[in-house]
Amino acid sequence: MEKKMTKKEWFAVLASVVEASEMENKTEALAFINHEVELLEKKSAKSGQTKTQKENVEVMEKIKSALGEVGKAVTITELQAASAEMAEYSNQKLSALLKKLVESGEVVKTTEKKKSYFSLAE
Repeated sequence: MEKKMTKKEWFAVLASVVEASEMENKTEALAFINHEVELLEKKSAKSGQTKTQKENVEVMEKIKSALGEVGKAVTITELQAASAEMAEYSNQKLSALLKKLVESGEVVKTTEKKKSYFSLAE
């Protein structure tokens, strides 16, 4: 699948076309393009983590702590039963956050008979 060009990449293409052209308002057009790129950079710098993303980072730390306390590979349901703090969160939320932790290599997922078990990576 081909990657779509970003607005910033399109503006770079437009700037090179304008520079190569013989148009009258060349400097004004380049100034406009550069201004638009600056606005895009300013917008992307401003967008940090949302409130939910920040909360999820905290929950992932709690998950790692709870897995450390259990000390063995457990299912999500067993994790919820072993920790009152984990019982506050839905199975789906824990599953999504555990998936992120597995992708980052902080948690190991093993599957036995179609059941997923999670433990801290060593």
